Amino acid sequence: MRAVTWQGKRKISVDTVPDPVIQEPGDAIVRVTSTAICGSDLHLYELFGPFLDSGDILGHETMGVVEEVGPGVSTLRVGQRVVIPFNIACGECWMCQRGLQSQCERTQVTEYGSGAALFGYTKLYGQVPGGQAELLRVPLADHNSIVVGEELPDERYLFLSDILPTAAQGVAYAGIERGDTTLVLGLGPVGQFAARLAAHRGARVLAVEPVAERREMAARHGIAVCDVDEVAEAAADFTDGRGPDSVIDAVGMEAHGSPGAHAAHTAIGVLPDVLAKPMMEHAGIDRTAALLQGIDLVRRGGTLSISGVYVGNADTLPMKTLFDKQLTLKMGQCNVKRWISDLLPLVERDDDPLGTADLTTHRVPLESAPEMYELFQKKQDGCIKVVLDPAADAVTNGSRPAHRSEG
Repeated sequence: MRAVTWQGKRKISVDTVPDPVIQEPGDAIVRVTSTAICGSDLHLYELFGPFLDSGDILGHETMGVVEEVGPGVSTLRVGQRVVIPFNIACGECWMCQRGLQSQCERTQVTEYGSGAALFGYTKLYGQVPGGQAELLRVPLADHNSIVVGEELPDERYLFLSDILPTAAQGVAYAGIERGDTTLVLGLGPVGQFAARLAAHRGARVLAVEPVAERREMAARHGIAVCDVDEVAEAAADFTDGRGPDSVIDAVGMEAHGSPGAHAAHTAIGVLPDVLAKPMMEHAGIDRTAALLQGIDLVRRGGTLSISGVYVGNADTLPMKTLFDKQLTLKMGQCNVKRWISDLLPLVERDDDPLGTADLTTHRVPLESAPEMYELFQKKQDGCIKVVLDPAADAVTNGSRPAHRSEG
């Protein structure tokens, strides 16, 4: 099969690799019909080389059709259309039963002290082959599959794999109630959905984003938007000077405005793995500009909900400010299955209240992945969300995307 593989820092290729096979009784093999590039994949593209091997298959936002099931699979059948959650969980352990699938006790990567294994995401999370490929092996497939309908296009369902439940968890952790004010930091795919979900729950939403196309997309869905150099004044005006009830950080570790951390990222990219690994595991390497901005802007007694990924173990936080303002912080890897029962009915509504059909800006053949990683990282050509199509004819692509979605 063809698959997107990591070959080095900022080096992605599409290669022919062996087809996955049933390895355990609970496995299934899924023929991939759509797979997206996530903002978290850009961390692999740029930073996580010390925990990757050349040839690792990337991707954790995947859907397709069941091709084969192992003898231990009881709820899936060949031919069903499924979305695959990005975290791999058993559904039965103490953590899973409490809706903490990202902490599954059966799939935790204890070697690195990490939570549940993830598809396509480094040794830190199990080094499980990912879904940017023609075929995907799904372990514990009964729990790690979301069966969906046949009528709607893939993009209405695909984002249930990660970014839509990640946004939903961010909104839930923010404790949003009708009439609240919420500030969303960053209007990448997660920020777009977080803003829409917060508004759907009855909040007044302001979102900050430096890229004009991303602000324009959010504005189409009734979100008030501002540029980064306007946010302090805009947030004050939006909330009568008090500050928003909650802030959702949908940016994370690669925020602009953190030159020291940027230097650390650069150093990690050139150091040998034996030095880079401990630096990543123990240093304060995150760009925390967005996080610090959220702490400053949220009202006293408010809540900061963190959906953006952070990985540094020695990041400096303004503890005096956090304590003095009496803030609540909630964060963590998304527990995908916890939110599906709430989200699936919204996704399938005729009026598409979350605008799932208005997020993908580029749908291209799988073979276009290398140039699309670069395009997405540089935020060029209005790129907000890339979906790769393994079945598309790469010959029609040339040097440009084969298709540019409306919106």
